[in-house]
Amino acid sequence: MQIDFLNRFKTIPEYRNLSAHQFFSDVAPEQQPVVLRGFGANWPIVAAANASSNEFAAYLLNHYNGKKVTISAAPASSEKGADKRFFYNDDLTGLTFVSAEERLDLVLKRLISLMGQDSVPALSVQSALTQDILPGLIEENTSDFFPDVKPRLWVGNEGVVDTHYDGTDNIACVVAGRRRFILFEPQQTSNLYPGPLEFTPAGVPVSMVNLRNPDLARYPRFSTALKHAYCVELAPGDALFIPMLWWHHVESLDKINGLMNYWWNGSFAPDATSPNFLDSMKLAILAMRDLTPKQRAAWRCMFDHYLFKQGVDPTSYIPKHQQHILGEMSPDYIKMVKNYFIKKLQR
Repeated sequence: MQIDFLNRFKTIPEYRNLSAHQFFSDVAPEQQPVVLRGFGANWPIVAAANASSNEFAAYLLNHYNGKKVTISAAPASSEKGADKRFFYNDDLTGLTFVSAEERLDLVLKRLISLMGQDSVPALSVQSALTQDILPGLIEENTSDFFPDVKPRLWVGNEGVVDTHYDGTDNIACVVAGRRRFILFEPQQTSNLYPGPLEFTPAGVPVSMVNLRNPDLARYPRFSTALKHAYCVELAPGDALFIPMLWWHHVESLDKINGLMNYWWNGSFAPDATSPNFLDSMKLAILAMRDLTPKQRAAWRCMFDHYLFKQGVDPTSYIPKHQQHILGEMSPDYIKMVKNYFIKKLQR
């Protein structure tokens, strides 16, 4: 089953010239994806990429300090079962790609040399802290949305990052080439057949379904997820807001691609402390997995009351001086409480 991407899926609302105030006041709280056309259109890095792939590489190298980056390589689509996916092998005993440390200048040279070839491996520098390897680049390519958040850099050629979610809100801005994003809301989680929690391609669970060629006999509920999917293609300078826990499938469509993204809260917040959201879910699974269905249903009522506040808000009738973790807490107090419970778990 081959997918006709742009004509099959829902479209995502688009904005131009959206201010940071409008975004954080009106858009982000709604936790719905939006496209920010021209988000980085005035960046020098985008101008270099629009000029040529060589200009893009030269621009990066002009800031490069010589530190190594992590590069991953997935086999070309001509090789059986690979299809340029950064994914699991067939029996989930390993992965379809390998990773190593390498100099960015050598990676860029390799990407340029592969541009004229048809069947090449997918190469990707993923989630590199821009300030660590390219000093000065952020200062030349600023966003008033994030004066204090340091973006991460993703550079490579054509490749596929399978459907996964992040534990934080994300703005991803394409700076070179084109990228296609396919999104699913968190309510589609069961229909996406999430893979293992402990063994993952890149630290977060991924859908077991090959979105570009799904096996609906093996994963029949995926057909429901497809009915609710969103799709967008971004050009250099365009950005996408991906809310926390929204599943997203990402394809790099050109011989040279680049992206800078901002994670500013949740699991990737600068002041995030353990346990993070995924850790907390794992702890809940361990604590409650052996309960009976009726016992789990009872605990769901507790979560609905205290965490999701589906009924009466407990802070509406408990005095402030006794609300503690139910009420407002300073960041320092939150860290103290988390550390207290972590120590209890370690005993």
